Amino acid sequence: AISPHPGRMNEPPPKRPVRDVLHQFVVGTFAVLIAVNVVPGITFDTPLHLLLASLVLGALNAFLRPFLLLGCLPLVILTLGLFLMVINAMLLLLTAKLVDGFNIAGFWPAFWGALVISIVTLIANTFTGRGDSQMSFRRAKAQGAQSKRQTPRHDDDDGPIIDV
Repeated sequence: AISPHPGRMNEPPPKRPVRDVLHQFVVGTFAVLIAVNVVPGITFDTPLHLLLASLVLGALNAFLRPFLLLGCLPLVILTLGLFLMVINAMLLLLTAKLVDGFNIAGFWPAFWGALVISIVTLIANTFTGRGDSQMSFRRAKAQGAQSKRQTPRHDDDDGPIIDV
């Protein structure tokens, strides 16, 4: 995001609840639309079904997902977070069960659809500067004309940084 205050580039934008919910809905709908077009086995009948599926998926993520994460915490830790994709796939399958015109052919299309939705959401939040998940790339500082005989620094301030 381009900030009018260059020194405050990494600060999150101010909280606006209605705007944030609308942003999450638009990004979520866009991500589901991309998943429908990329993953075979995920379909919708009309645009209204797509909007309804996005709304239901957003509600399930907001209200049911925290309880699932808490209940499955040992599995999430044991699999180093990979079980989160299974939870996301199950929520996507539940969305398909609740919305009649939104169809998923089985677990694997739901799994890949959940992965696509997660990636698209991450990228969209990064470009818009909103949402909870963002990534940033920063270039390391140039060391100038230092000789190779100097003792190396071990504070990791000079390496490439990827914040997710």
